[in-house]
Amino acid sequence: MPITNQQLSGHMFLRQMYADSYFPDHVVDRGRAILLRLCERIEAQQPSDLEALYALSQAATEEFNSLEAEFEAAGSEIETVAREVIAEDFWFVASAYGFTDADVEELIATRDW
Repeated sequence: MPITNQQLSGHMFLRQMYADSYFPDHVVDRGRAILLRLCERIEAQQPSDLEALYALSQAATEEFNSLEAEFEAAGSEIETVAREVIAEDFWFVASAYGFTDADVEELIATRDW
């Protein structure tokens, strides 16, 4: 399902991670796919409030949790820079769908990175 939100359809997710050779592109691609699926889920389910949005974003965060082993296998990790970049993109998604009052820490509350 293509993303219909104009702000997000052209957004380069995880840009800073792609720009840094420490993060292997093939694993960053998987993170980008998680964020795109989050957008698709938001568009399909149209959460009516922050709690519904948080449920979707926290499920996506758990998908990121499972990427940690792949980053480590490739000689990388979800460290400070990656954490900030990922969190910023979660907030960007929430904001683009009108949830400008979303708390970024709640969006990614299930993270273990």
